[in-house]
Amino acid sequence: MIKILLPWLLLLLTASGVWAQADTAAGGNRQYRISMLTCGTGDELYSSFGHTAVRVIDSVNGTDIVYNYGTFDFNDPDFYTKFTMGKLLYFLDAEAFDRFLYSYTREGRRVTEQVLQLDPADTKRIRAFLETNLLPANRAYRYDFLFDNCATRVRDIFPATLDPSFHFGPVLDGKRRSYREVIDQYLAKKPWQRLGIDMILGRPVDAPMNDLHAMFLPDYLYAGLQNARYRGKAFVTSQVLLNGKKARPAFRMNTPLLVFSFVLLLVLAVHVVPLLRRFRKAVGTVLLLMTGLIGVQLLFMWFFTNHQSCAYNWNVLWAMPLNAFIIFTKNQRVKKYYFLFAIGGLMAALIVQLTGIQQLPLKEIAPLLAALGIIYLYNFKNSISP
Repeated sequence: MIKILLPWLLLLLTASGVWAQADTAAGGNRQYRISMLTCGTGDELYSSFGHTAVRVIDSVNGTDIVYNYGTFDFNDPDFYTKFTMGKLLYFLDAEAFDRFLYSYTREGRRVTEQVLQLDPADTKRIRAFLETNLLPANRAYRYDFLFDNCATRVRDIFPATLDPSFHFGPVLDGKRRSYREVIDQYLAKKPWQRLGIDMILGRPVDAPMNDLHAMFLPDYLYAGLQNARYRGKAFVTSQVLLNGKKARPAFRMNTPLLVFSFVLLLVLAVHVVPLLRRFRKAVGTVLLLMTGLIGVQLLFMWFFTNHQSCAYNWNVLWAMPLNAFIIFTKNQRVKKYYFLFAIGGLMAALIVQLTGIQQLPLKEIAPLLAALGIIYLYNFKNSISP
């Protein structure tokens, strides 16, 4: 038993000695140590962008607490309604570090720690800031994926509590990148989720980010802190990987492109192959209904929710909401003008893409747009036929 326990005791004593030496070198035995925890991405959509939290160790009282701005009440009976409307509240929560680390290790997600250079006065201000935020009256906030999330809440702690000598380090290295570009990068292995998010997010996410904006993502906040300076010194004194990361297969097949290519072939077949022409109306009706319902959803997110990033969404130029209603119209004159208008919408969508007004998901939906073009042309010609 002694042989088994001895290495662990030596490791514990060594670690304690290193910490004590570091504290002594900093000018005294400090009670608190504050560090940043950056968590890797996961398999689920909600975990695709990582996570950030704050760790506070109290060496005197023997506590090890993680302050986490990323909690929400999944049992709220109006959870899905609030989420859709952009009114879902997130909360600051405090939990034991062991429990926090275990949950991420179980999911196969890495956790990296950055220990911060702080004197006792700095530590006191940050702890007071966190404890004030933890009060029942303050702990809830209205979540916004781009502008107010678990990473931006942590990012904003330091300018609010430290003196003006604190500066984040460079994050983008002068590169011009948009919100959409980095979101697509994180969703590279989730092609359907990437397509859905690309469709539902409007023009605001095509704006170029600066270093401050980029830190809405945990990995970018990690970089900003890693290169940060405070009182002329490096803000991060050390960093360590606290657990491993589960290897995941690299799956990058663009399945939406394959599916929509099949849709295009089907549309061509029912318009060209004589034996299949009897299915032409049915196939056209299904595609018009589907794209119309998508357009209705996009307009709803634009005008009737609090999601800032869903505004000015020009995907409605190809996913026209009225497609869902024109299929019930018998008036040929109305159909003629509508399908002429719809053809113009497809052309306008291409102009929006080419001019950079908004980046549409053309690499996935190009075959779908071609299929819609065929359906629009057929219905337009059919509406003017005697």
